[in-house]
Amino acid sequence: MKILKIALVLVLFLIALALGAQNQEVVTFDYLLAESNFHLSTLIGIVFVTGFVIAGVIFGSMLFRSRLQVRKLNRKLKKLTPQITPATSTATVPATDKSNK
Repeated sequence: MKILKIALVLVLFLIALALGAQNQEVVTFDYLLAESNFHLSTLIGIVFVTGFVIAGVIFGSMLFRSRLQVRKLNRKLKKLTPQITPATSTATVPATDKSNK
């Protein structure tokens, strides 16, 4: 299954390279402070990588937060669960005297 995933990513990468090679038109990109000329394929690649990094940071922080919560809840569970230890001696129950009735 892992090999299939790697092969799929490699195929998608090759398709992206083929499409990028076809999009060599120069476009003007206007951002807040300045303006630059980029090849369309370069601009698409930069935007894709930026989006991938932002998504990775967001989902990574969510995963980190959930793992911390699981760890905290496991500690709380261990603390609240009574420690069951094997009894080495049996407790004796006092016998009731039924002859005094």
